[in-house]
Amino acid sequence: MRLPARTDYALRAALELAASPDAPLTTDELARRQRIPTSYLGSILAELRRATLVRARRGPDGGWSLARTANEIRLADVIRAVDGALADIAGTRPENLRYSGPAEGLQPVLVALRAAERQILDEVTLADVVAQRFPSRVRKLLDDPHAWE
Repeated sequence: MRLPARTDYALRAALELAASPDAPLTTDELARRQRIPTSYLGSILAELRRATLVRARRGPDGGWSLARTANEIRLADVIRAVDGALADIAGTRPENLRYSGPAEGLQPVLVALRAAERQILDEVTLADVVAQRFPSRVRKLLDDPHAWE
């Protein structure tokens, strides 16, 4: 799986907000804490706001906060907000791909890959990551020493 920097930044900013539920954080503070370019982070936060994952409050006590609890926001929600579909190939969903000859078997593999991504990213919440408390299916994968190679 390859995540663009933009998606990585969105996940890190959302996790920072999840870890600070009692007070909004400014764009500058989020950027500093996660070492994300401030100008870039502003547009990412705007996308997360359009997806109703975060909200902004103006004023001296303003800043960004999650729009829902960290238990209600899944990693897949954040990824889809800034990157679109979890798995596509050159902008095409795997079920819409058509291959021929020896490549015909590639489509079902790509569909299965998307299903595996969904099983993890649609199950793990921001709260799970902040607490490092993962669902059993994810924990089982993490316990496999080969996962870390």
